[in-house]
Amino acid sequence: MAEQTHVLFVEDDDVIREATQLALERDGFAVTAMPDGLSGLEAFRADRPDIALLDVMVPGLDGVSLCRRIRDESTVPVIMLSARADSIDVVLGLEAGADDYVTKPFDGAVLVARIRAVLRRFGHANGRQGASGEGAASVDGGVLAFGDLEIDTEGMEVRRSGTPVALTPTEMRLLLEFSSAPGTVLSRDKLLERVWDYGWGGDTRVVDVHVQRLRTKIGQDRIETVRGFGYKLKA
Repeated sequence: MAEQTHVLFVEDDDVIREATQLALERDGFAVTAMPDGLSGLEAFRADRPDIALLDVMVPGLDGVSLCRRIRDESTVPVIMLSARADSIDVVLGLEAGADDYVTKPFDGAVLVARIRAVLRRFGHANGRQGASGEGAASVDGGVLAFGDLEIDTEGMEVRRSGTPVALTPTEMRLLLEFSSAPGTVLSRDKLLERVWDYGWGGDTRVVDVHVQRLRTKIGQDRIETVRGFGYKLKA
């Protein structure tokens, strides 16, 4: 029997927490549900879940702060849940290190689909399914070089001027997409489809914030914005 995926779910609304936990368990997930951020952090450290679902507005330690604490310790996938779809909630959550977000109220099937999409993305990064390297300078052992940036597509490691760069699985997947077609403009919609597995479209702010996060790690001028079209990795 396959091992269950363990979900940490932090939500202060009793009805939403219990209903969502039941729905996820019916879909085969093992769920640890907590009502506030501090207990959620304790559960994360004790259980080391496969993915975390964090409501933005929870007491004690809010969801954005909890996401930052988790990201300081782990690259585990994080999905933020928010009752508001405004830019502040979305951007704060993504900048804190979240991989995706879902707006409440949400359909259970949509939430499960987003969870599975994030987990697939995480598996792709850890499973070493990477870039082809066309247009890049190829070095020994499947390493792609772009100036001072080196991407080991087999060891799934990134170095800048010889110094290791820590990327989340989503950031790694995004970089692999860019490095597979250096110099080619990739639209936000195309990146949503390839990296976030959004066959039905999605919020392009997710792409923009992740590109900004990636730039801070690999160099601000390494990924170029092509206004009105998307982004490209400088070859």
